[in-house]
Amino acid sequence: MTEGDDEQINSKYSDELAQECLEWIREITGEAINVSGDMDNFYETLKDGTLLCKLANTLKPGTVKKINESKMAFKCMENINCFLEAAKAFGVPVQETFQTVDLWERQNLNSVVICLQSLGRKGSSLGVVSIGPKEADKNIRHFSEDQLRAGQAIISLQYGSNKGANQSGINFGNTRHM
Repeated sequence: MTEGDDEQINSKYSDELAQECLEWIREITGEAINVSGDMDNFYETLKDGTLLCKLANTLKPGTVKKINESKMAFKCMENINCFLEAAKAFGVPVQETFQTVDLWERQNLNSVVICLQSLGRKGSSLGVVSIGPKEADKNIRHFSEDQLRAGQAIISLQYGSNKGANQSGINFGNTRHM
């Protein structure tokens, strides 16, 4: 990735959303963290994955079996990966999660914010305060066989209409000379 790509990805990063995420994490975990949403603080607060693992365990005790307190790269990345597995288990869609290197190597902090926001929306279903817009409830509809058959007989206006259509006046190219 070039320097320009980094700037383009990070231009989507929102200090306000990042701060909202950190405040939510502080409220849930009770950890005394700096909730400033600037990139440097967000990265420094979350990069070793321990806080993320504590968050997962606070949401559902025992989710992350072992939190590595070591600052060694592979241990920190293991923490981040454990959190990502937990987030998926809590119902965060795969497309809203991030890659371990997005956080560890600071490649795409915006995707980390998106993941935390998504997890935050699930808060109420996990028995804690939620952040962001309320998630929609499923609206399942059940139709009888008669209703389904009646729907097939109707021609939708999306198909358009060919009323009064003919091919007069259509000619392609030159007329044929004999």
